[in-house]
Amino acid sequence: MNGIKQFLSVSDEVRAAVEAGKPVVALESTIISHGMPYPKNVETALNVENIVRENGAVPATVCILGGKLRVGASRDDIEYLGKTGLNVPKASRRDLPVLLSKGMDGATTVTTTMIGAALAGIKVFATGGVGGVHRGAEVTMDISADLEELAQTDVMVVCAGCKSILDLKLTLEYLETKGVPVIGYGTEELPAFYTDRSGLKVDYRLDTPEEVAAAFRAKLALGLKGGMLVTNPIPKQYAMDPDEINATIEQAVKDADSLGIRGKALTPYLLDHIQKMTGGRSLESNIRLVYNNAALAAKIACAL
Repeated sequence: MNGIKQFLSVSDEVRAAVEAGKPVVALESTIISHGMPYPKNVETALNVENIVRENGAVPATVCILGGKLRVGASRDDIEYLGKTGLNVPKASRRDLPVLLSKGMDGATTVTTTMIGAALAGIKVFATGGVGGVHRGAEVTMDISADLEELAQTDVMVVCAGCKSILDLKLTLEYLETKGVPVIGYGTEELPAFYTDRSGLKVDYRLDTPEEVAAAFRAKLALGLKGGMLVTNPIPKQYAMDPDEINATIEQAVKDADSLGIRGKALTPYLLDHIQKMTGGRSLESNIRLVYNNAALAAKIACAL
């Protein structure tokens, strides 16, 4: 464990909260550097931290700066990530050894935020949507590392479901194979990021933060490795029409394919392209669902 110290930096506030058993919610940084334009990205990130605080928990934005996995980014850190934008590498599990050893920066995905949270002793993480099995993965084998992380790292992830640019049915099948419980918060149907329904069933519906916390506590008590995916539907007033957004996504996927965009560049391209195609409405939906998830994650952290 001593070797971790040279690569891990936990803010004083976050460390004190974890040691005192206070509720803490981890937050990712890819949404800052790769998820939306400046200054909207910084404004959103700071609002998310405030929402976590308003609901009784301590926020811990995770990022990589100067070769350290930082848990509890400062306001200046967030401003830097927002301004630097796409020039900050998007960092998944495979990227950590090189980025850290070379003293580089990185914006953490769901995967690396889970890793940072676990190393700092944080059990709850709020994000927008998780990665999954991409459309056409039976040919491309394009499957997000987020799913493998959920299978092995003991952190609960609160999200608005899987990003609707994915193959949702195959993503659920993959999670089932890996033994990851998929919880619908107040719903039996898997939310689909921009919309509150997908036509697919979750494993279980739980209706209160206390129920979710109890289920996760039981999982930890049994020593069952891996996380839990809590899917929280986007508020109806911010949800997009399923037919409209699905048609837009289909076109965006075709455009990405024609341009040969794959791998880690695919999701940022699709989200940006969809935002432009919807005249910015998808970005507003994205922001609102993140706020909604941050509030719920804080309440669950308090219940834990």
